[in-house]
Amino acid sequence: MTPKTTLSVVAGALLIGGGMSIAAASMTAAPAPPAQDQVVSLVNQARAGAGCAPLTIDDRLTKAATEHSADMARRGYFSHTTPDGVTFAERLRDAGYPAPGAENIARGHASADQVVGDWLKSRGHRKNIMDCSLRTIGVGVEYGGNYWTQDFGR
Repeated sequence: MTPKTTLSVVAGALLIGGGMSIAAASMTAAPAPPAQDQVVSLVNQARAGAGCAPLTIDDRLTKAATEHSADMARRGYFSHTTPDGVTFAERLRDAGYPAPGAENIARGHASADQVVGDWLKSRGHRKNIMDCSLRTIGVGVEYGGNYWTQDFGR
């Protein structure tokens, strides 16, 4: 049975070792990059096809996205706005980022490939990803429920 997946979008316009032999080590596959890095890579590949410059990772956006994914999982909600009424733009500014652009969230996806694939199939999410005026990105994932947040800045 496939787990339930959910997507949501908001755009700025709306709101907006030891002991291993060398031979064995050379046969061991390199670990996959963290899911957040995979998301950024996949998003930048898609943007390149649309003629957009690649997004650069911003630590403030990453912090805000990570905290939002964790908060949604911890408190059991799925929204761009916290139960306390804090919007994505307020969260990004509170993290020290002065120019919030947009946010994509998702729930229930097991991998970066799955979540980015679904975001690209969704008109609103795709619009955020392909917005060439956006310059920076931060991605957060919380595996307890697979909550994903993608924050963009101008």
